[in-house]
Amino acid sequence: MKSTLLFACAVCALLTAVKSGEQDVVVLDDSNFDFRTKEMDTVLIMFYAPWCGHCKRIKPEYEKAAEILKADDPAIPLAKVDCTEAGKGTCSRFGVSGYPTLKIFRNGEFSQEYNGPREHMGIVKYMRGQVGPAAKPIESIEALTKYLDNDDGSVIGYFDSDSSLKSSFEKTADKLRETFRFALVTKEDVIKAKGVASGSIVLHRPTRLVNKFEPADVVYSGEADKSKIESWINEEYHGLVGHRTQDNSKQFPKPLIVAYYSVDYVKNPKGTNYWRNRVLSVAKDFESLNFGVAATDDFQHELNEFGIEFAKGDKPIIAGWNEKSQKFVMSGEFSVEKLREWTHKLVDGVLDPYMKSEPIPEGNSKAVKVAVGKNFQEVVIDNGVDTLIEFYAPWCGHCKKLTPIYEELAEKMKDEKVAIVKMDATANDVPPPFDVRGFPTIYWAPKNAKDKPVKYQGGRELSDFIEYIAQHSTDGLSKSKDEL
Repeated sequence: MKSTLLFACAVCALLTAVKSGEQDVVVLDDSNFDFRTKEMDTVLIMFYAPWCGHCKRIKPEYEKAAEILKADDPAIPLAKVDCTEAGKGTCSRFGVSGYPTLKIFRNGEFSQEYNGPREHMGIVKYMRGQVGPAAKPIESIEALTKYLDNDDGSVIGYFDSDSSLKSSFEKTADKLRETFRFALVTKEDVIKAKGVASGSIVLHRPTRLVNKFEPADVVYSGEADKSKIESWINEEYHGLVGHRTQDNSKQFPKPLIVAYYSVDYVKNPKGTNYWRNRVLSVAKDFESLNFGVAATDDFQHELNEFGIEFAKGDKPIIAGWNEKSQKFVMSGEFSVEKLREWTHKLVDGVLDPYMKSEPIPEGNSKAVKVAVGKNFQEVVIDNGVDTLIEFYAPWCGHCKKLTPIYEELAEKMKDEKVAIVKMDATANDVPPPFDVRGFPTIYWAPKNAKDKPVKYQGGRELSDFIEYIAQHSTDGLSKSKDEL
């Protein structure tokens, strides 16, 4: 009897806790989203669908985090929007296309995507790091000197009075606080001691990256517009040739040329800059390209994608991407002259791109055509018919389950003006504009619009594929859906 009572009490306590956590999540929809979020300094919002398995898994963790953060001072609210019911318009407005999608808002405005953990203590820690000023207040020249003595660049606002530019700077800092370092100097004597003009935003490059080819400090000269300040920071932060690391590699957009060698600013800064300065002497003449240096050991996986299994010698290996994400590798031993000549050819579009590819299959006569890197143009782009192409991974369980259905579909389409194609995306480079981030990924490429393929989002039964092809085929099918 006693054990039964204790069990009942435990269950009651658990249900109460769950209910409490659920109640701590603010419910938003189309009718209250704008005015409720304007009341919150910082809020994490989960856009979800009730039927979504990933949403169901994160739900209890999200509620536990909400319960903990509600007790903080100041409290950090967590909210949710049901994208299938009363929040459809809001989800559409903020470009929600998958579930769950988590976004951070500040004072009613979208600030940034949530890229943190999905378990409750991880959410708590991440969101606690989002409160408070994103731009660190600095009140003495000594503190400023210490702040600038850092391995990363710093974006500092020097304002001894309020202004629209100061407001835009602070909003930009809020949005980019996870990516860049920001500080704010408001004392007139500190601004004068630093020798900058009040009302300025200055990007200070780290000492280790200062060079003769570009200024150590860059002053923003644009409008009081946070999007323009953000663009300026993204363009200037890493300079002509940035130090590319595993943490910041996504901050280097394409077209991009990277020099891979034994980059080490801790043990060998002089040797590191010896090669970087030679890359800089070339980079200064190619404003349309982005350049970086990277440690070979940290990016061996990337070198493998360029077909380089082992880095020989001490000189840099040069590789990169054009604006179409095609890959290129400079052959032979590094020299400044060779890099300059190779870069000119890259800009002029006369280099042959490197392509990871399996051997072209002999015959390729089965109903499902096999595309590899070297024959993709022939099998998919130039085949003259509508094409359904599956990008798969050999180890993928969903891909294996799809195989017999896909093969049966190909048999039924043999006499139609439709090609059914598959490609192992782990052994071959996937050319743009096809974007593969999971397996299987399926695209429909109309015969007259191969440059604008459409990701297939339909069902994966045979009837689903036939229905889709019948609806979207350029020339129509010779047989009815029932006959197929």
